[in-house]
Amino acid sequence: MGIPASAGMSVYYDSIQEKTIMSQVEKLKSHILSGGQINKEEALSLYDAPLEELCEAANEIRIHFCGNRFDMCTIINGKSGHCSENCKYCAQSSFYHSRIEEYPLLGADEIVKQARENDDQGVLRYSIVTSGKRLSSEEVDKMCDAIRRIRRETGISVCVSFGLLDEAQFKKVKEAGAVRVHNNLETSRNNFPNICTTHTFEDKIEAIRSAKRAGLTVCSGGIMGMGETPEDRVDMALTLRELDIHSVPVNMLNPIPGTPFESLPRLSIDDMRRIVAVFRFVMPDAFIRLSGGRGLMADKGRACFLSGANAAISGDMLTTSGISVATDMKLLKELGYKVYM
Repeated sequence: MGIPASAGMSVYYDSIQEKTIMSQVEKLKSHILSGGQINKEEALSLYDAPLEELCEAANEIRIHFCGNRFDMCTIINGKSGHCSENCKYCAQSSFYHSRIEEYPLLGADEIVKQARENDDQGVLRYSIVTSGKRLSSEEVDKMCDAIRRIRRETGISVCVSFGLLDEAQFKKVKEAGAVRVHNNLETSRNNFPNICTTHTFEDKIEAIRSAKRAGLTVCSGGIMGMGETPEDRVDMALTLRELDIHSVPVNMLNPIPGTPFESLPRLSIDDMRRIVAVFRFVMPDAFIRLSGGRGLMADKGRACFLSGANAAISGDMLTTSGISVATDMKLLKELGYKVYM
């Protein structure tokens, strides 16, 4: 019994459609390599593209604009828990009942000690991250003292994530020796109210602009797997491009018991490959940074590092275990990367 004519035509048209989409990937890649930018419609079309073709093209774009340069940073949880904000993914929020270690602002000795240990391992960037909407003026002064010591006693570069500071506070941080501020958008403008209601997307934008006016560079990205759509992901990437952000953390949600998102399904490695590949098309010269959730990936991010990602947070995350610096250094050497500032 032969194949029905309708079935044969369906296979034929599916083949034609795939070739059309593949040619779209090549067309957009060529446009980007020639110095162009893609728009929202074009970025969304990549969610229908064959995955391997898309990831290979994203890797070519990464090599063209960034070479084999890899940006690795580590973080310290400088203040844990008791957060006034209700971000639904976060174990540190006082709204939820997750089992994490809670403690006030760490002293300078402990922060400097860990900076020195990371410096000794060849890490070039060290970020101090604190819970809460923002540090108080007194806490900012204490952290500035720690930053000055780190800059005197080590060769490591300092980043900070101190919440929604104002421009004057960011200037203090810069004068102390920090070079970069981290402040994630987390998701798109439209989806943000589904994630957090105690502060707004515009609050995030204003903090980023204040940091930049203070002379600091900014690291900003988001968390994937919080129920957002491909359009939300693309919208966030386009906003980051508009803000001229060149360090973009891409976190994969680690659903933590006790938080509202505890039952959300984890994304797959292929989901993350597509996400970082699309981000590479939107922001061709950025450091696309695999961050939280990478430890959940069986390959520890290897496939994503061949799909457009070229940066990572190494070591432990804020409230979850990560991947050791030594393990990451070995992987990056195997992939032909070199860790640069």
